Amino acid sequence: MPAAAAAATAAAPAVAAVTTAAAAAATAAAPAVTAAAIAAAPAVAVTTAAAAAAIAAAPAVVTCFETSWLCTLGALNPFMYAYLGIAFSLGFSVLGAAWGIFLTGSSIVGASIKSPRITSKNLVSIIFCEAVAIYGVIMAIIMSNKIDGSHEFVIPAEFSTDVVNPDGSLGNGWQADLVVAGYCLFSVGLAVGFSNLFCGVCVGVSGSGCALGDAQRGELFVKMLIVEIFGSALGLFGVIVGIIMVNNKNVQFPSVAEGHGVPQ
Repeated sequence: MPAAAAAATAAAPAVAAVTTAAAAAATAAAPAVTAAAIAAAPAVAVTTAAAAAAIAAAPAVVTCFETSWLCTLGALNPFMYAYLGIAFSLGFSVLGAAWGIFLTGSSIVGASIKSPRITSKNLVSIIFCEAVAIYGVIMAIIMSNKIDGSHEFVIPAEFSTDVVNPDGSLGNGWQADLVVAGYCLFSVGLAVGFSNLFCGVCVGVSGSGCALGDAQRGELFVKMLIVEIFGSALGLFGVIVGIIMVNNKNVQFPSVAEGHGVPQ
């Protein structure tokens, strides 16, 4: 132990000398580093100013969202339009049927208190109203069967035959067909839905009048029934036109299995 203590004491001056020399070297180099940083500062400032000038000179990107909210409709996925059409077709049809049954049923129940004989034969008005909801269900099934494929779809900036697809083919016509199909099913849903909505209200009001008139004079039933039949045909017109539009050869959702430039 005395020998180790003596060795440490002898080495202490050398360690102190080395530490002092390193500190002196660092102190001598500090001004050079500071001078280099000061010299590089103008270059950094020029670069920052150039970047700011480039950003200021860049033309402002004006999108249609700043001028019209209608372009939002064009940016929606066509599959969304298709399913909205199905929802409108079924929803408005059921709403019209429920409204008609509400109007007709309340009149039949109220009038049958004084004239029980009208109850059975005036149920035909309820059947006409229920047929309106069936029209909507039929169209919803037909429209849902037209939707095929579930790949990710992005609406392109433009439709062109020069676009190169991921599989090497040219053209994005299949995307145009898909967009048209979505718009078509949406329009069919609105047409069928609103036709059946107003048809249900028409049949309900006329059926209500038929029940009240039949309660007073039985011979009015057949005449009022003809009015209900013509009113019920209004919804059938919408269904016929909707089927023709849906079965158009241009209304198709390309499947992933068919390729069309979409990765398998």
